[in-house]
Amino acid sequence: MFTGIIEEAAPVVRIEKDNENLHITMKCSFTRELKIDQSISHNGVCLTVVKKKGNEYTVTAIRETLEKSNLGMLKPGDKVNLERSAKLDGRLDGHMVQGHVDQTAVCTDISEAGGSWYYTFQYKPLQYDYLTVEKGSVAVNGVSLTVVNSKPDSFQVAIIPFTHEVTNFHQITKGTVVNIEFDILGKYIARIVKQQLGK
Repeated sequence: MFTGIIEEAAPVVRIEKDNENLHITMKCSFTRELKIDQSISHNGVCLTVVKKKGNEYTVTAIRETLEKSNLGMLKPGDKVNLERSAKLDGRLDGHMVQGHVDQTAVCTDISEAGGSWYYTFQYKPLQYDYLTVEKGSVAVNGVSLTVVNSKPDSFQVAIIPFTHEVTNFHQITKGTVVNIEFDILGKYIARIVKQQLGK
């Protein structure tokens, strides 16, 4: 479980293809604190540390993950939003993020707003369960954000300067593909309603 509060936007060092899997090697400031088999969110995708050496560690993304996320598009040098799993004795500063990306979305617009930015993302509605609501929560590349201007196939988020700089939002442009995880509570409620309606 994660909170959507990014610890670091770190660079990809190497990517190795292994059949349908990708071994992704990252370099970050807290590598030495990691343990093999530890879960870390990468652009919102929960992946397991399988190897570490010095200040580098490696995770593996399987085909299912690559099909539903933007990890297969990564190149050496790209920055990835990282977050270690939440501690139960800490504050939940973001929202409950599972690290299970639902699908990708495309950035269709970026507008400056007096020192902050509005990013618009469009996605293909895959299920009735996947939706956003005004002032609800959504995770974009693992970042916990508040939805504004919610529509059936798009939404906006407002990004403050701090978030813009410490996450990979500063690298997002029109056409950039991002990972989306819809709010888990909203998904459960939508599923219950769907079952009650017999749809």
